[in-house]
Amino acid sequence: MAKSAKFKNDVIGFCYKKILRPIFFRMDPERVHDQMVAFGVFLGKYPFTRKLTSGFFGYSDPTLKQNILGINFENPVGLAAGFDKNGVLSDILPSVGFGFTEIGSITGEKCDGNSKPRLWRLQKSRGLLVNYGLKNDGCETLSKRLEDKIFKIPVGVSIAKTNSSETVEIKNGIADYVKAYREMSGIGSFHVINISCPNAFGGEPFTEPARLKMLLAELEKVRVAAPVLLKLSPDLDHQQIDAILEIAVHGGINGIICSNLTKTQNNHKIIDPSIPDRGGFSGKIVEEKSNEQIKYVYKKTAGQMLIIGCGGIFSAEDAYKKIRLGASLVQLITGMIYEGPQLIGEINFGLSRLLKRDGFSNIAEAVGIDNRM
Repeated sequence: MAKSAKFKNDVIGFCYKKILRPIFFRMDPERVHDQMVAFGVFLGKYPFTRKLTSGFFGYSDPTLKQNILGINFENPVGLAAGFDKNGVLSDILPSVGFGFTEIGSITGEKCDGNSKPRLWRLQKSRGLLVNYGLKNDGCETLSKRLEDKIFKIPVGVSIAKTNSSETVEIKNGIADYVKAYREMSGIGSFHVINISCPNAFGGEPFTEPARLKMLLAELEKVRVAAPVLLKLSPDLDHQQIDAILEIAVHGGINGIICSNLTKTQNNHKIIDPSIPDRGGFSGKIVEEKSNEQIKYVYKKTAGQMLIIGCGGIFSAEDAYKKIRLGASLVQLITGMIYEGPQLIGEINFGLSRLLKRDGFSNIAEAVGIDNRM
């Protein structure tokens, strides 16, 4: 079983990197993304294509199962928000091997996003520069589309404020968050309040403690039973994180996602020339910042708050490092784009081997092990 899984992943990975990736990387990245989403929707429509996909990519191991905040996760690897912006891929993602997914971010109003081009590959840096600007169909359309949907894996719903000059004023921004949260409140297993999008009007105003407190107080008025997480910017300093965590603990927040895109262009991980001066960076460019934030948040919360690690995961070893620093779950997008869709199975297979090597019977035992000294 183990040998066949590794052989399968190796063959698919070789074909992707040697044949498909060179073709894809000659095309406009947003066009490729749109085509892959459409292809995923097609594969998810039919039992045969779902089963076929699972045969190529699926991998399971009981050591990877966890129950967190009352939610059952078959494995810890999720698709981060920003790929499935409108929640159309949930039928196929379990077959690709994901243990959970996060849709959106979803906003109060429909948003076409920023002007094109708004997505660039930074191949030397093994990252992306993203300036989509919260493109999505809006909470009213999406709530109607998804309200009766039965999901096979846990689904997180990411909520953000509409990318518009009309939401820059704090009162309007809060109202926009509340509208989206209310509309989507009955959908998914958990919700994520995205206060860290680097590509929208008004910047990131709700990283400021007083404003965040106001926002969470309003959301609490319409809150349902599902857990709520905050998604943080990797560019926050420790003082800012401390203030946010203090409010989060008393504001009904159950977990933290570490982290979103980084806006910092002065980063030694960026080695590509001629970088556009807008957007946020993903992939290996943000990995160190993400890991440092995981480590810091885990220690500050004494391991009592769920942490989802996101940023720079290209291998099982990358995911395992985040887990050992304090992340119970991990998310990715960029690694899959560079390494191929078999990466999900590779990570889960690799994690099961790493856990066995280190004497753990379940992945929960490894969470934060390097951060408890």
